Amino acid sequence: MRLVAENLGGERGGRTVFSGIDFAVQEGEATVITGPNGAGKSTLLRVVAGLLPATSGQVRFENGGEAFPTPAAAAHFLAHLNAMKPVLTVAENLSFWAQFQGADNDVETALARVGLQAVAHLPFGYLSTGQRRRASVARMLVSSRPLWLLDEPTTGMDADSVGQFSILMKEHLAGGGMILAATHLPLGLGDAAELRMTASTMDAAEVSA
Repeated sequence: MRLVAENLGGERGGRTVFSGIDFAVQEGEATVITGPNGAGKSTLLRVVAGLLPATSGQVRFENGGEAFPTPAAAAHFLAHLNAMKPVLTVAENLSFWAQFQGADNDVETALARVGLQAVAHLPFGYLSTGQRRRASVARMLVSSRPLWLLDEPTTGMDADSVGQFSILMKEHLAGGGMILAATHLPLGLGDAAELRMTASTMDAAEVSA
């Protein structure tokens, strides 16, 4: 499987924020999107996820078969909001997402991987900022999608949680998954490619290994 973007452009609020973006992410690979605020990192992820239309070029998901014919079908998007119902318990939220994504994954195992077994019975709205972020990581674990789209995924996490998340990302890659992540902070993926975006130019992208 492979995620490919060719001459990709996107806009926000009717203004073009990037254009001429080219990159490819294959199985077992990660690409980290870096750059200042306003460079279009979040917009790029939303275009890849199918939440915003591309203003130019194309993005496609190759060799995903019937299960994952498009990037949107193949992706799980972790953005600034956690996409959880505050009144449902943590376990109920994860059970919903597993069923919604058609995945037969163990909620308890996912909670254990992020260290939230003790709060599984609590409403999501009771959790701290860091706990909410870890619950959203568990949501990715139960959803079984090959492409992880991550927008500042470690926001609100303490150092131990960031370290555990790095392990989970490496395991995802080792299993043939792919990661496209926008971040200002190190993610512990030392061999990831970098896609640098700048706010000063709209054809501002350079990929390096």
